[in-house]
Amino acid sequence: MTATSALKESSGEENITRRCRKNPFYSIKFFLFCHGLLQLAQLLVSGYLKSTISTIEKRYGLSSQTSGMLTSFNEVGNTVLIVFVSFFGGRVHRPRFIGIGALIASLAGFLMASAHLITSPYEYDHSIANHQDNNTDICQLSPLTSQFSMKPSEGNAHEHKSILALMFIGQLLLGIGGVPIQPFGISYIDDYASERNSPLYIGLLFAITTTGPALAFMLGSAMLRFYVDIDKVSRDSIDITTSDPRWVGAWWLGFLVSASFLAVTCIPYFFFPREMPKEGSGLRTSENKTKKGLMKDGKTKADLLKDLTLLEFIKSFPRILLRTLRSPIFLLVVLAEVNLSAMVAGLATFMAKFLERQFTVTASFANLLIGGVNIPIAVVGIVTGGAIMKRLHMSLKRAALMSTVSLFICVLLATPLLFIGCSTQKVAGLNTEYSNGYLDNNTPECISSCSCRTEAFNPVCGSDGVEYSSPCHAGCRNVTLETMEKTKEPKVLTYTDCSCISADPSNATAAPGQCGSSCSHLLLPFMVLSALAGFVASFSHTPSFIMVLRSVPPEDKSLALGIQFMILRVLAWMPGPVLFGSAIDTACISWETKYNKKASCRYYDNDLFRQRYLGLQLLFECGAFFCFLMVFIILSKLETEREGKKNPEMCKVTEQLVLDKSSNSSV
Repeated sequence: MTATSALKESSGEENITRRCRKNPFYSIKFFLFCHGLLQLAQLLVSGYLKSTISTIEKRYGLSSQTSGMLTSFNEVGNTVLIVFVSFFGGRVHRPRFIGIGALIASLAGFLMASAHLITSPYEYDHSIANHQDNNTDICQLSPLTSQFSMKPSEGNAHEHKSILALMFIGQLLLGIGGVPIQPFGISYIDDYASERNSPLYIGLLFAITTTGPALAFMLGSAMLRFYVDIDKVSRDSIDITTSDPRWVGAWWLGFLVSASFLAVTCIPYFFFPREMPKEGSGLRTSENKTKKGLMKDGKTKADLLKDLTLLEFIKSFPRILLRTLRSPIFLLVVLAEVNLSAMVAGLATFMAKFLERQFTVTASFANLLIGGVNIPIAVVGIVTGGAIMKRLHMSLKRAALMSTVSLFICVLLATPLLFIGCSTQKVAGLNTEYSNGYLDNNTPECISSCSCRTEAFNPVCGSDGVEYSSPCHAGCRNVTLETMEKTKEPKVLTYTDCSCISADPSNATAAPGQCGSSCSHLLLPFMVLSALAGFVASFSHTPSFIMVLRSVPPEDKSLALGIQFMILRVLAWMPGPVLFGSAIDTACISWETKYNKKASCRYYDNDLFRQRYLGLQLLFECGAFFCFLMVFIILSKLETEREGKKNPEMCKVTEQLVLDKSSNSSV
């Protein structure tokens, strides 16, 4: 009977093994494939907002500080819950929790897109008579009628607050949904992949997911080519192009695409088992525990952690936190990463806006440059840094030296960026005086009878090289139109009879659009230098990660990583965009007014913008450099002390050998 039951049991195990091999959901390789797609989709959703932030600012009248708060708000939910991942990791059905988290993140993406659906159509200033209110932006000698007052309604102000609240809720849910995805996925792969393949699988996972932010900017570049209200108005009624400063792209379309992709990729996770056979073995991990890693009482360290209650875990966390932070190497490396992460957070959020303003490029093209140049080169830098470290078998001291040198070179490459740029173009009434003089009430004499709206924004570039905020502010009384062949709609060619530009009618003309800066030729050297600086700085990514792992006891590694990511979120990813946004706002010289409040910035002092934005970046790079330098100094001293302890012992041994030799010779 015993032999028969044993045979039945073994045949049953063989049947289970065969069934598992046929079922793809019991394959760790299939899980790796699904998780690569899921993390790619999740980073696509979370990174997409950064590619459209300047467009959202323009659409809803947000300051850079407010938009910085919006982008960093997803870290709030993530930071609050990330600590508990270490506690719940081995107690829950990880694939299902990953699927639920992805569904929440997908819902957040749809919420962000829904802000557009409840928004009234976008309105911009026209030079051609609008069919609804017959308003134009050219100089009209008749008194200003009530329809030109543009008083904000209470309904629009309430709508604005509701949209902003909806976006912040969406960002909060996005952070909450992202909590279980990466830690649970990596731990699941590490548990059920073979020890030989586990590092390879995790490396492949990171390689796949690093393309997420780049694809997010590429998606933003594609979506911003479409008009924001493409679903509400006909294409024939749109008389502006992507290069027009009034253009607002379809920022919401990318959220629909990425959120839909994320919703589809989370479906397989509800079919993966809680446990699966270890790769290369027919046994599940729970059955494999008896083979290795057992303590004296027959329990593994993971089992001992599972025995802790939530209250005991919370009580023990401060003790582990203090013990980890007492390591000077860990603390300094994390502080270096805080500096670098804060820099990356600010650059990723506002780099596209900086390129738009500094070099007069479209939002779509700026996103294309970031997604197609900066991010891929930074990824290559990370891989190169890891390859160099593996090739040279670097110790902690050499890893610290490599990080220090890479940051020093990065600072040298980034410093010239402060001087690559141009000043703000001449704008009448802002940084350039009207040449015709002013009346007693400080109104330019050339437009005293034009009844121009103060909030009008339809920039034109005069033949005198000066930019005016609207044709009316240039004193233009006539407009030359051209009928477009496809749409049969009128298109502005030039404005004429512009009294503020010149007294000579033949020279008193203006072209639609901004004059722009004269820095377009400097875009190429700027991109080359910034890409090289990012490439070299990325060399420190892998060495810093290794230094963190080797600077704490083995039993604290998991929680040390959790502490590291928590500190990075609290000190870098949350305040970083807000800090950069606040610095950018201080460079604004002309604000748009919406609902009787300061809204988005229309004109910046480009020199101040460049100095404060890139100066803050340089400050963080210097902070990271000094932290890595201190790590190198500390490790050098520790190495010297170890050698000093070994040398006296060697001297004693040598001295004893000499004494023995002399005694033998005397005998």
